[in-house]
Amino acid sequence: MKRWLIAIVFCLPTLSNAEDVLKLDWIDLVPQQERKLLDQKNMMPLLNHDGEAVKQSMIGAVREELNGSEVKIPGFVIPLEGDDKVVTEFLLVPYFGACVHVPPPPPNQIIYVKFAKGAPIQQLWDVVYVVGRLKTQHISHDMAEVGYLLEGTALEEYDDM
Repeated sequence: MKRWLIAIVFCLPTLSNAEDVLKLDWIDLVPQQERKLLDQKNMMPLLNHDGEAVKQSMIGAVREELNGSEVKIPGFVIPLEGDDKVVTEFLLVPYFGACVHVPPPPPNQIIYVKFAKGAPIQQLWDVVYVVGRLKTQHISHDMAEVGYLLEGTALEEYDDM
């Protein structure tokens, strides 16, 4: 029985020390029943290479139990709103070039971030952590369909430790 309980604990997103913030990986946004549809090596959706233009996969249910959670998640920023100093709205995606150079990931692998105080432009070219309140909310944008909204409160330097 102890082994089973330990396994369950390691499958859950980890709580950060700072004010019960859930530290999430992108796979944590995918419901368990959909995870088999992802390429487990690189966590990208499996693509059909039949020669046609590849469109965004609409397989991408959200995890309703994450609605309202304070989270911290790493990702790449695709600026949407702001000026030459700060970005106030952006898409957060799990890999470089998503939504720009390649087909968008499924809706549950894109987060629409609203960052009221603005995120400094110079911090947005590499992977960053975004901290804030996550909402399960469908947003239709010209670039992609999105399954989550995050009200950003902090931007942190990425470390993979």
